[in-house]
Amino acid sequence: MDDTGVKRAHTQQETDRKCPDCGGTMDFDPKTGGLSCPYCGHQEVIPAAGGKTKSAVEIDFSKAEHTGNCDWGMDKKTVICKSCGAESIYDALMVSSECPYCGSNQVMEEKTTETLAPGGVCVFKLDADRAGQNFTKWIRGKWFTPRVAKEKAKPGAMRGVYLPYWTFDADTFSRYDGEYGIDHTERDKEGKDHIVTDWSRTRGTYSRFIDDEPVPATMRHDETLLGRLMPFDTTNNVAYKPEYMAGFLSERYSVGLKAGWERAKNQIGRKLSGEIDDKIRSDHRADRTRSVDVKTEYSSVKYKYLMVPVWMSAFTYNGKVYQFMVNGQTGKVGGRAPVSKVRVAAAVLLGIIVAALLFYFFGDSM
Repeated sequence: MDDTGVKRAHTQQETDRKCPDCGGTMDFDPKTGGLSCPYCGHQEVIPAAGGKTKSAVEIDFSKAEHTGNCDWGMDKKTVICKSCGAESIYDALMVSSECPYCGSNQVMEEKTTETLAPGGVCVFKLDADRAGQNFTKWIRGKWFTPRVAKEKAKPGAMRGVYLPYWTFDADTFSRYDGEYGIDHTERDKEGKDHIVTDWSRTRGTYSRFIDDEPVPATMRHDETLLGRLMPFDTTNNVAYKPEYMAGFLSERYSVGLKAGWERAKNQIGRKLSGEIDDKIRSDHRADRTRSVDVKTEYSSVKYKYLMVPVWMSAFTYNGKVYQFMVNGQTGKVGGRAPVSKVRVAAAVLLGIIVAALLFYFFGDSM
């Protein structure tokens, strides 16, 4: 940090790979999985460490050095470009960008004294054109979106971004206690049938290995949209190398490892509760459960810090901006689209008409 209070960082030299044919800066190419020159088309393979492509190593959670959140707010850092020496001011969380002076790729140090380094990268499999095509197909399938909006919804400049995620492995052992119900039919004095449930108590244990439970390590993006992109294939990752980020934006984590694990436990707890409900129903051939209390112990917890690929863009309709995202591995789209009140009203009216017709013709037998 200099005397002005601004963090200083240098770009890593290997990310400023110059094309041997034309001298242009090479970017990561999702189509080939290597480096490609956007000017002359020259391609290069990203060399694997030791001659073999490796994946991110799973690390013992209990041995992690830095577990806190990294909420730097408006902190900035000065980045010095390796290619031209120019200095640029960036958000402290930014890991990679492009030099505004010479166009060189800039991937900053992946680790600081306060943070962990990424263990792996889930590289982009789709390019910007394919992501745009998936968006167009997605919005055309939105029945309640006005036709005019669909025609105008052309994705703008697609921006490829690597977002930070934690994934957790753990052995779980749960004890549960609750009730299960078995339904049967009883007829009252007036001859009407009623469903009656007989309740019984149950208890037991349930063991489950959790593999790669994902948690966003960013607070800067719409979690609902990110949720719609799931799942990411986190097992399909490569050990971190800055070349994989060349030509893309990327963000360092702001949700710390400890907070990420607490969120993962909440997600895992909901998953286990659902599975235990299913187990109780299956074991007792029950129709329902209630008041099931689950207490879970976790052991052998391990984590990975991964960068996952997301295409981001937006379109404008009637003066309002609608953001969307595309999973850079699978092409799955998440976003918000305009809704026509007329189309919604028409669908409701149609449903009422259909229900009325069914009751009119089949009311006596229903």
